[in-house]
Order: sequence, then structure tokens, then C-alpha cells
Amino acid sequence: MPARRFGNVRKLPSGRYQARWEDKDGTEHKAPTTFAEKDQARRWLSAQETDLHRGGWVDPDKGRMTVRAYADQWLDGRPDLRPRTRELYRSLLDHHVLPALGSKSLSMLDVSTVKAWRAKLLRADVGQVTVAKAYRLLRTILNGAVEDGRIVANPCTIKGAGVERTAERAAATIEQVHALADGIEPRFHALILLAAFSGLRFGELSALTRRRISLDGDSVTVTESAAELGDGSRLIGEPKTERSRRTVALPPQVALALAKHMESYVSPEPDALVFTGPRGAPIRRGNFHKVWAKARDAAGVGETLHFHDLRHTGNTLAAATGASTAELMARMGHASPRAALIYQHATVDRDKAIATALGEMIASAGR
Repeated sequence: MPARRFGNVRKLPSGRYQARWEDKDGTEHKAPTTFAEKDQARRWLSAQETDLHRGGWVDPDKGRMTVRAYADQWLDGRPDLRPRTRELYRSLLDHHVLPALGSKSLSMLDVSTVKAWRAKLLRADVGQVTVAKAYRLLRTILNGAVEDGRIVANPCTIKGAGVERTAERAAATIEQVHALADGIEPRFHALILLAAFSGLRFGELSALTRRRISLDGDSVTVTESAAELGDGSRLIGEPKTERSRRTVALPPQVALALAKHMESYVSPEPDALVFTGPRGAPIRRGNFHKVWAKARDAAGVGETLHFHDLRHTGNTLAAATGASTAELMARMGHASPRAALIYQHATVDRDKAIATALGEMIASAGR
């Protein structure tokens, strides 16, 4: 008795052939198209049977969902995303991913389609960093589609396409940091020194309150960070990562400048913001950029130096003291796959030693 064939093929009134088969639950699955020849329909059924045995078969109906619909569903299903991260993902999708790929079904995406999409973005001078972020986001979303059984494999297979290759920025010198601090409005003098010699991010600095400064003023504790969204709203929440919750020891010179600042510009309430504008409002990136630009011009450091580069300065100088990788990561609030043991390896005493060494470097520069 001949073995029973997988599925069946029937000839339609049009003369073309339709292939279909039933799964173990009795659900019928039809080929997405009809075939001109019976052998073509049989080959399609054979491919389906092979995929089933290999565990690589997915329901074609699930794969018909558009990239746009699935991306929106994926984003809605990520309540864990930080507000600015969600805003970034939405922008990348709306401006760089969905215009070209949004109307395509998930099953239509293949390696060549993804390569063509990425090449077009690069030719459009979008910027390599932005293209890398968009590619990495698409790859993450399609990984979800694989896990959900909508596609067999992720077509984002371009080696290195998700890597951001940014030019190495030169760290500001100690002399340049002091020139910036001296050239900026007096109420922001300590802000410049703290940013450069503690490595705190702008969002961490703008959310810093009096209660987070140690009683003797030689350290600050980061437990909150401010985020500014595109609609102008300002949110106070958790720092960038769990490792960003940290206590950072300060060089003596910075502690002294911060103490003078607290006495002159900060209200006595524990929740009073340490750094505010002239009218007591929280500092914002847009408004502070104007102040920063003036100080940068006065210091003669050039337009290419960004405020965030002061954090890079702090990291570079701390590394020059001989701090270990684990100690640097703890001080700067960096996360990594091996970050679980950071705080066991980077002790408070060692962090104070880093701050003292930084102070000696500042003093040797004549300050």
C-alpha cells in the first residue's frame, strides 16, 4: 500500500493548481498563491513537510502581518522602556524604518530587502550612527517576530551593521575645564567642575537635590535622573541603568566649589535642586546650551566640545589615576554583562582614593 502523501493538490476551474494541508489540530493551510503546474504545488507541499519535521515551519497567516502593525504591537508591549528610549524608537520607526518597510508583510522580508533598505538610508546621508540604530531596532523587533512564530529566521544578518562607529572625541584638559568654569555664569561654576571631575550625566546633575550631597560634601549620590521629551515635558525617574545608582567621591577642590555653590544658590530644603536657572527653575538642555555656548566661546575651546564631553574628561582622568576597569565602571555608572559584581570589587575607600588622586592632578595644574 503506497504511503499517504502530505497534503493535497486540486485543479481549479482556472486551470491552475492549489496546494493545501491540515495540521494536527485540523486547521487547513493553503499556499499563498496558486501554481501553473501540479509539480510546483507538490514541491511547495514537500517544503512545508520538511519545515515541519525540522521545526522550522511557521503559520503563513501569522507572517502576513505587516511590519508596521507588528512594530507598533512590539513597542506597545514594552512598558519597561524609558520615556526617552521609547521616543527614540518611535522616531526611528516613523522616519527610517516604516516608510520603506512598513507596508510589507513580515514573511516578505528577506536578506536582500533589508540590505537594499539599509543601503538606501546610507545613500540618503542619514548618518551612519542613525542607520546603525535603526538597523539594530529592526533586528530586535524581528527577533520578537521569530519568537512569536511569525517568521522562521531574522533577515537582519549584515555583520557589523548595528555597530555605531563614532569618532573618538578628545577629552578636555584640566586647564580647559577651569577656563569653562571661570567663563560661565557664576551659578554654574560648580556644575562644570562636578560634571568634569565626577562624571555625572546632564540628566543626573539636573535632578540632583540637596539631600543627595553628603554631610561633609565630599560625595554625591545618584538616585534620580531627569529626562526631557520632545513635547517639552520633564520627567524625574530612575537613572539610565541600575548601575547608574551610585555614590561618587569628589576631589577636594570640587567639594569646596560645591559647598560654596550650596551656600549661595541652593535653598535649605532637602529636596531643593542643586542646580537651577536664575529664576529657580530646573536647568534644561535647550536653555543651558545657550549658556554653555557662551562659556565655550569665552574659554576658546572650540565649538566641537559638547557638555557631555566633560563626562568623557572625568572618565579619562580617573583612568589616568590607575583605577581598574571595575572601579571606573562603578564610578561612571556603566553597565555590562559582568556588572553584577561591580560594587563588590569597587570599594568606597578605593573610590575616595581615585577622588584624592584627581585632586592632586588638579593641584599640579596650578589650581
